Amino acid sequence: MPFWEKPLRELDRGQWEALCDGCGRCCLHKLEDEDTGELHPTNVACKLLDRKTSQCTDYTHRRKYVSDCVVLHRDRLDELEWLPSTCAYRLRGDDQPLFEWHYLISGDRESVHAAGQSTRGWTVSEVDAGELEHHIVDRPL
Repeated sequence: MPFWEKPLRELDRGQWEALCDGCGRCCLHKLEDEDTGELHPTNVACKLLDRKTSQCTDYTHRRKYVSDCVVLHRDRLDELEWLPSTCAYRLRGDDQPLFEWHYLISGDRESVHAAGQSTRGWTVSEVDAGELEHHIVDRPL
């Protein structure tokens, strides 16, 4: 059985990290409606996100530069309702299979981009964005 089909609790650190599909969507800012609690996705990316590769430019030290960067833990996944519905962590946490475009299935890191599931081509850096309210997008979380 491939490691990505195992329950999350059985994965070692390397396997956990390898489960990420590299979409970069968790690195996008979300706005929360104060009255309803509803989350609204934006096209504004963290300053550390390489918008061409959808990868963090300093993953190891990201918390040094972005103090509120969320570290995903297998026992906290249910608290992170903003994770994309296509997120491998979310899917495997719900005992669902990975999508065909996931690189572990396709064998190609570019397949997430080709499937239109990544941040490539439609985001702006938070450094250049201005007010987040002007960047709400009609895309699922």
